[in-house]
Amino acid sequence: MCDVKNEQRIVIKFLVKSGEKTAEIFRKLQRVFGNDCLSKPRVYEWASRFASGRESTQDDARSGAPKIVHTRQNVERLRVLVRTDRRLTVRMMSSELGINKETIRQMLHGDLLMRKLCAMLVPKMLTVEQKELRRSICEDFLERIQSEGRDWMSSIITADESWVYQYDPETRRQSKQWIEEGGERPTKARMSRSQIKTMLICFFDVRGIVHKEFVPQGQTVTGVFYIEVLKRLCHRMSRVRPELAKNGWILHHDNAPAHTSLKVQQFLTSRNIKTLPHPPYSPDLAPLDFWLFPKLKEPMKGHRYEDLEDIQRAVTTVLKSLTSGDFQECFQKWEERWTKCVRLGGEYCEGMGA
Repeated sequence: MCDVKNEQRIVIKFLVKSGEKTAEIFRKLQRVFGNDCLSKPRVYEWASRFASGRESTQDDARSGAPKIVHTRQNVERLRVLVRTDRRLTVRMMSSELGINKETIRQMLHGDLLMRKLCAMLVPKMLTVEQKELRRSICEDFLERIQSEGRDWMSSIITADESWVYQYDPETRRQSKQWIEEGGERPTKARMSRSQIKTMLICFFDVRGIVHKEFVPQGQTVTGVFYIEVLKRLCHRMSRVRPELAKNGWILHHDNAPAHTSLKVQQFLTSRNIKTLPHPPYSPDLAPLDFWLFPKLKEPMKGHRYEDLEDIQRAVTTVLKSLTSGDFQECFQKWEERWTKCVRLGGEYCEGMGA
């Protein structure tokens, strides 16, 4: 096999000196050597070497493969090395310790129980006080479930706003395709969201959507506007949730200025509507952020809608497709996130996905 490889390198060298393109060299080698042909990266590598003036077709001398030394002492050496720089690659660890890469992997996974993860993107690097507030609020919610039962969660109406775009590019996962062996990887142009968009305000409880509306074009969601939305919500509640409208319900929304303005607080007090506290910088604890909006927008990605009315019809269609079981699952996940937040001492529960 070595003779075949060296023979191919001689051919590559000759063709490079003759001015042949690397791609054509690879095709010629495939035709002549078939299954024994060097891989495409190797052909390009050797062509580049010969083009740079290399004459020898022999492999460079090597210092020898690192030894396989899976001992307790080397495991401790590896532990210290990783703690010194957690971004080291297996190749770098192997070179530093003189141990082959496979043994390094075995020690990392089997002995040190480590795995390499990408950093999780979070909305904000929380302070100690912010973490404590998150933990405290979640702990209070869990205690209320214990003392008042799960009927307490059935009285919560959660709300938020979000932009919905005329065109929102599909994710990389959505663009995956099955291809045959030897097929070309599919390509797609980098695209950005459209400028045309509409803002959705949505309210839902454990049974489903209670009220939704689209903010008129050019309208800013201020405290005054939000009060009008809440009035329409109250009117809607008397029709779709009469028992809550009669017995009282709890509003949950985030700390946006329109939600926390003095006029809004006065309106809620006048209607005897209680509110749940929401810790700042905590979209992972807001059901619309971690569940409803991703669930709404994912099937809309990659579609281009004609106009605002078309966008709004698509939003309405997706929301109508959600079942009461979906909303019950959302509230269950919300409770699980409270539990996890307490366990993590106020750290973010997870990414923005559901």
